[in-house]
Amino acid sequence: QVQLVESGGGLVQPGGSLRLSCAASRSIFSRSTMGWYRQGPGKQRELVATITTVGTTNYADSGKGRFTISRDSAKNTVYLQMNSLKPEDTAVYYCNARMYDVFWRDYWGQGTQVTVSS
Repeated sequence: QVQLVESGGGLVQPGGSLRLSCAASRSIFSRSTMGWYRQGPGKQRELVATITTVGTTNYADSGKGRFTISRDSAKNTVYLQMNSLKPEDTAVYYCNARMYDVFWRDYWGQGTQVTVSS
């Protein structure tokens, strides 16, 4: 059973930091590009960052220089370190696993709320 479990969200003041974690099933982690997406109030879900199985990263412009995505194969976990947070970063953050197995498959976590407010 594929499972993605996020943690680490919460309330933080502007300029603060948070680290999100997403633990994945071993069956998919090693074969998937892992990513973080977010959906702010009244907005569509958007890409935050992705990391391939060999560690190649990609970031949306909104997070470049502030966010860092990483993965730990020993723990089957992907992280998103977020620094210098802004109120506009407020959103539900979703973990994603994308793999190819006959066809492309996308798996999603349940989401974790990040609120940036003073």
